[in-house]
Order: sequence, then C-alpha cells, then structure tokens
Amino acid sequence: MTKRPALALALLFASGTAAAAGIPETLDAPAYRRLSPGLAVAGRPSPEAVAALKESGFRTAIDIRQPSEGVAIVKEAVEAQGLTFVSVPVSPDTFTLGDVKKVEAVLQDQSAAPVLLYCASSNRVGGVIAVLEYRRGRTKEEALAEGRKAGLRSSAMEKAALRVMDESPAKAAAGK
Repeated sequence: MTKRPALALALLFASGTAAAAGIPETLDAPAYRRLSPGLAVAGRPSPEAVAALKESGFRTAIDIRQPSEGVAIVKEAVEAQGLTFVSVPVSPDTFTLGDVKKVEAVLQDQSAAPVLLYCASSNRVGGVIAVLEYRRGRTKEEALAEGRKAGLRSSAMEKAALRVMDESPAKAAAGK
C-alpha cells in the first residue's frame, strides 16, 4: 500500500463539514499551512488575522504557547468572535502525552472544526503534529517528517516529541 503524507491526519480532520471547506489557503501568520479542510497550523497569527478568524472560517483556535506569550489577549479576541479558544501550554521541557491528548480531543470533535492550531513559530505545533501522526501508526521517522512539514525545526522540540512518542505506543495504521 502506498503511503501518502499526512493521510491519516487529513482523513481525520476532513470531516466533510461545509464550514471546513471555507478556511483559507493563506493567513497572516508565520508558517501557515492548511493541512486539511478542517485543520490549519501556524506560528502566531497577526492581530488582524486573529480578529478575522471567524470571517476566515475557523470555529476553534488552539494556542499552545505559554501564558507569558500573550495568550490571554488572543483568548479575548477569539472568544469575542464567538469562537472556541483552547489553551494547551507546551514547551520542549514540559511537553507531555497529556498535552497531545488534549489537542487530539479537540481535533477529534467534529463540531470544533475548522481548527487553527498555533504557537509562536509553528515549531511546537510541528512537535504536536509529529506525535499525533505517530499515535495514528506512522513510524517515528514518518511522524517527524510530517511534524517538520508543520513547522518542527528545533532539536529541543524534536527530542521532546520523540520522548512523548516513547510514552505513547503507536496505533496500528489501517492497511499496514
């Protein structure tokens, strides 16, 4: 069976909701990337992009920055639009399987889609995506490759992702 990049992730988040089809291909945010019709990842969006998340088609924003990185201000702006805001603070030193499970729970909730998952530069986002891919049955190497596509760049976050993968047995992928 041919492997396709992020196939499991894309299938999970392409829930078929009409609203999901409307998220933009671009957004004023570093390393913005639409992974599926229901999920986009990015570095910290500009204040203008945050103010227009609803208009851009999003229903939920997951901020994985630390509270000291301005999370409260963004929370107010997101909730003022009637959107759901979720904070799951992540750093290479504190990253846990529990953090991944919190993000995963939101992403599996079809009513939350479309979702914008972001941190300051998309590096931590890439670490979370890598672990999610691993949990769905990808090898560590494949999962890290998907994480890099989503913004994983630092060796510290890569090591943290590998540590969390070791805490989380991979699920058997369909067809493998």
